[in-house]
Amino acid sequence: MATNPPPDLVLAPIRGGPHAVAQWVGMFHLLIVAVDPFSERSAWLVDTAGRILTQYEQADCRIAWLVGGAPDEARLFLGPWAEQIMTFADPELKAIGALGLEKLPAIVLIALDSTVVDAVEGWDPDRWRELTENLSRVLSWSKPVIPLASDPAPFEGAPATADEEPAA
Repeated sequence: MATNPPPDLVLAPIRGGPHAVAQWVGMFHLLIVAVDPFSERSAWLVDTAGRILTQYEQADCRIAWLVGGAPDEARLFLGPWAEQIMTFADPELKAIGALGLEKLPAIVLIALDSTVVDAVEGWDPDRWRELTENLSRVLSWSKPVIPLASDPAPFEGAPATADEEPAA
């Protein structure tokens, strides 16, 4: 279950300097899609999530990927999406853990006061639509269509845990 991030949680974009969550949301809500670059379940949703995020790129809202990997892994996994949308690298899964995310992919909405307004783990189109409709209402912005016929069928997310080192 998603939790409010600690005030000192730092998010580091693959381009630009790192800042605490409170600085990222100082003027705008933050809509994040968290993905695991080593999970096919996250891969299934990249284009759908990119379409949903870009719905808000001109709104009074920051949009971002949160990738459970190093910057190079994020670029490789997201392809052109990593350049089009702000991308935070989280190689040690500190941010994913601080947000209380247990399964990826996930969508998280963080308010101006750094609290989690809503979050959905896995691909549940009805819940993603509910989250984005509420955001659109707050922002007086158009709603993304969720799901499109080309979107994947609903699925549970994969565990958001770091791979364990093999026993020596």
